Amino acid sequence: MSVTIEVIKPGALTTLQDLGRPGFAHLGIPRSGAADRGSLKLANRLVGNAEGAAALECTLIGPSLLLHDDALIAITGAEISARVGDEELPLNSAVSVAAGGLLQLKTASAGLRSYIAVRGGISAQPMMSSMASDLLSELGPAPLRAGQLLESGEPTGEVPAIGVAAVATPEDEPLLQVIRGPRDDWFADEAFELLATSRWEVSSDSNRSGARLIGPELPRVRSDQLLSEGMTHGAVQVPASGQPIILLADHPTTGGYPVIAVVASADLDAAGQLRPGQKLRFRLN
Repeated sequence: MSVTIEVIKPGALTTLQDLGRPGFAHLGIPRSGAADRGSLKLANRLVGNAEGAAALECTLIGPSLLLHDDALIAITGAEISARVGDEELPLNSAVSVAAGGLLQLKTASAGLRSYIAVRGGISAQPMMSSMASDLLSELGPAPLRAGQLLESGEPTGEVPAIGVAAVATPEDEPLLQVIRGPRDDWFADEAFELLATSRWEVSSDSNRSGARLIGPELPRVRSDQLLSEGMTHGAVQVPASGQPIILLADHPTTGGYPVIAVVASADLDAAGQLRPGQKLRFRLN
């Protein structure tokens, strides 16, 4: 049975996300999808969905959602208070909510992005084989708005016998592993030392396209212009200001700033949980 969900409050930024639309970078379209793919997959597994089913990605301040039908949901990702009425809901768990329940997510206390999966997944019109909301290319559904109605799909597969997962709270000061290059010849040796030894702060100008960092200037040895070249999720670009940018899920597919390093794939989800004002460090491999 499908579930109707009414958006009472949309939160700061709540979008529909799945695992994205790979294979279109040559058309200038990034993969997009969940900024924290591991949390999306976990939420879906907990309710018996395929890992890539569409779910809601909530940024910092969560939405208020009225469930018109009985639903099985799971909330993962950031540390956040979630309630139905007076009942506090556990995170990283499959939870049954009766029809008429008002699900309310507050403000995340650790991490930035939360994921709400509903058994059956959220239904929307696919674009290029994905229902992900890409805020850079403006593909996929628009961010949630008050009064909007969402529908789940029909459940498939079995609900896991164990409906809870042990997950650590996002770290206060994560250590992201990065691999040097590919444009390491554009930077002085001092730049790599600063990258690896400095404590960086996430700027309030960050978004799903990239996390802008505040810290020491990374000095270059070349001042000429780099021709635009392909970019990847996790690339650490350094613009003329010398302040690095970690490219995230909605990153542009090409760029003209040199890339000093790339975040290891194992740490991309942690990068997707970076919040403004948070500190982080890099480990250079």
